[in-house]
Amino acid sequence: MAVPGRRNGMNDDEEDPDDNALFEEEGLLENDFDDTPPHLRDLSTAAQLGDPNALHLALDNLTGSIDEPVEDGDTALHLCCLYGHLTCVQVLIERGANIEAKDEEGAIPLHDACAGGFTEIVQLLLSSANDTQHMKRMLESVDSEGDAPLHHAARGEHVDIIRLLLSNGASPTKPNLYGKTAADLPDQGTDARRLLQAAANSAMAC
Repeated sequence: MAVPGRRNGMNDDEEDPDDNALFEEEGLLENDFDDTPPHLRDLSTAAQLGDPNALHLALDNLTGSIDEPVEDGDTALHLCCLYGHLTCVQVLIERGANIEAKDEEGAIPLHDACAGGFTEIVQLLLSSANDTQHMKRMLESVDSEGDAPLHHAARGEHVDIIRLLLSNGASPTKPNLYGKTAADLPDQGTDARRLLQAAANSAMAC
């Protein structure tokens, strides 16, 4: 999973702060392309900036796959979900992007949208599932630490997303590799923890 605003290990005092100011603001320092194949750079840039017009152009000229990783194992769809670019997520899905593509940590785009708290993107991804079994598979998908999308939403205490995931069948009792359920992750006394604990208690009572 890429990290928004990362500087690739560079310190701020390593170069004049005025140099490449525009590119720094947009997250487009040259080193950001180190791991991006040349034929995917336009796609990666458009995805990170959330520019629908540039994204359409990049896709029209794309010589590889729309699902090919562009950065840190992330596809363009992962990046748009990570940065909260709803319109670009819509474009990518319309152009056939795989909503179950996995990054190098085993996360699907839904994990990124849940972690970022982007409710509309989460709703769009879920509504893009072909059927209930497809949605169930997405909700149960786990990353390399055994976290399902609900774990990511819980860790960020994104209540609206937690409600959305639960209403669509996400399990509040599923543990990750560390034995933690989603209810264990929010701080004590928060709405997110109360909501998840109530859901877990209800599930165990059935």
